[in-house]
Amino acid sequence: MKFNYKFQNLLGTVYRKGDILFTNDGNCVISPVGNKIVIYNLKQNKSNTLPVESHFNYTAVDIAPNGSILIAVNEKGEAQMISLLTCTVIHRYKFKQEVNAIKFSPDGKYFAACCDDTVFIMTAPCTFTGEFRSFVMKRVFKKAHDDVTCLDWSSCSKLLAVGSKDTTTKIYTIEYLDNLNMYSLSGHTDKIVGVFFEKKSLDLITVSRNGQICLWEASIDMDDLVTSEVQISHRKRRKLQNADDSEDDVDEKDVIEKDKEYVSDEDNSEVGKQEPKTEDDKRLLYKKLGRHYIGDAIRNAHHKCKLTAVQYHKETKMLVTGFSTGIFFLHEMPDVNLIHTLSISEHRISSIAMSSPGDWIAFGCPTIGQLLVWEWQSEQYVMKQQGHSLDMTCLAYSPDGLFIVTGGYDGKVKVWNTTSGFCIVTFNEHKSTVTNVTFSANKKFFVSSSLDGTVRCYDLTRYRNFRTLTSPSLVQFSCVALDSSSELCAAGGQDVFEIFLWSVKFGKLLDVLGGHEAPVSSLSFSPTLASSRLASASWDKTVRLWNCIESSSDCEIVRLTSDALQVVFRPDGEEIAVSTLDGNISFFNTTTCEQTGSVEGRNDLGSGRADTDLITPEKMLKTK
Repeated sequence: MKFNYKFQNLLGTVYRKGDILFTNDGNCVISPVGNKIVIYNLKQNKSNTLPVESHFNYTAVDIAPNGSILIAVNEKGEAQMISLLTCTVIHRYKFKQEVNAIKFSPDGKYFAACCDDTVFIMTAPCTFTGEFRSFVMKRVFKKAHDDVTCLDWSSCSKLLAVGSKDTTTKIYTIEYLDNLNMYSLSGHTDKIVGVFFEKKSLDLITVSRNGQICLWEASIDMDDLVTSEVQISHRKRRKLQNADDSEDDVDEKDVIEKDKEYVSDEDNSEVGKQEPKTEDDKRLLYKKLGRHYIGDAIRNAHHKCKLTAVQYHKETKMLVTGFSTGIFFLHEMPDVNLIHTLSISEHRISSIAMSSPGDWIAFGCPTIGQLLVWEWQSEQYVMKQQGHSLDMTCLAYSPDGLFIVTGGYDGKVKVWNTTSGFCIVTFNEHKSTVTNVTFSANKKFFVSSSLDGTVRCYDLTRYRNFRTLTSPSLVQFSCVALDSSSELCAAGGQDVFEIFLWSVKFGKLLDVLGGHEAPVSSLSFSPTLASSRLASASWDKTVRLWNCIESSSDCEIVRLTSDALQVVFRPDGEEIAVSTLDGNISFFNTTTCEQTGSVEGRNDLGSGRADTDLITPEKMLKTK
């Protein structure tokens, strides 16, 4: 028998860490989730996980200007170029170190990557002409004194602005220019978090971690940048010029002295006013227009508050800044006018993205796994998703397969839509770890057990907790089960080795079944309507079969060779399967309690090579 299982979607986590970004049409959000990438379609309300993965978690992602190529880099510096049309990996490259930021140039010909204190500029596949070029190194810059944190391209794709932890911003050129080699901007007192070029201009905006914003004005426009005819460095060019000038040095001095004799002082001043220095006027220089501080009130209240994420929309001139306390500001540039502020959580905002029209803003909070899309004009949430902040402990499919219910260590119970991939409702009633969840046969509700000593029933129609089942004394419930008629609910104790039986309709405790000598690990009702038999598995190496209605105190005991972990009935109710701690699955007849078969699972669970299987010289001698 062959099974062709194919990965379909990823549920339970919406964001962990790394960059989030919008697609070029602004309808989808791309979010890295561990070693996979999920695309959330905000128009159709659906999520899709790309069928590609990495050995480590993705941290830096960016999309090409044409919208068909996605480049993703994991935390070990392994880059993958992914086609969004075929959803396959086109090319791979290893940077051999962590990449802090990556970004395509506006013309799509290059992309830049920041690794430690080095900036790599590489060629990108140009899909407009059908030409494909893999990762080819164009230029490498290693001028920063500390790690490089952020970067941005100019609209002409000739200049690259790079911010660093050394509080400086450096301007690099892709090709050698006559009027610019490299430029460095200083004036911040903390590490640079964001740097942005203005649209169709060389003016700059730099933002540092302490909430400082600096505005820089360029002396020339983009059209005034002159590309060198000979693509060699300025240092080599000066050496060649010095070699050529040394031959005619004597003749030039004679000509200058003769010219000085025929020019008076008045003529000199007039010439200086009429003929400006053309070389200095065409050279790119930056002037600081202003310095602004944002978030002073927050930092005064919280001394550890830092500006952790920033994004700038060049068309609408909107600057969004996020802080470590979960607060974000929306400012209008260049006057830095505050438009709106909102607290979305109490945790750090690590990534911000803005859609191409500029109406939607996406925020990522890695601590609680939260991903938000906010429309700032109408002040409404377009998408608000959050996974479990801690590990998940249990899940259950609905009988019709439309929903999945998950419980976690954080005490939350979440209902996921399997069609869209979104979490539709979250229940926060439990105060401790959720240990088990199960659906009713009529598909109308589900129940959950927790270590807080409660079993709660949730309605899937109105999304509310309509029943809370408790015991006379505080018990940590480890498992829960519903019978086929959805009228009886049973839960097993972890610290008290008893089974509690309730009526779901009235919420009344019907009976307490005792007999186990260790924590009850699993419960299962017979799926047949005519039977009310209950099977309970425990760590005391037994499985007990109870008749809940006729004689609840009497039970049949099945002895096992190891601790029982899980028990389940066959669909016809004539047989049970029990998994044990030694890796075996045993089958027993429910009428005679005799073993009918077993599955040896230790070979599958312990697959692979052990340390004793390594071939050493001593092992080789034994085999001879």
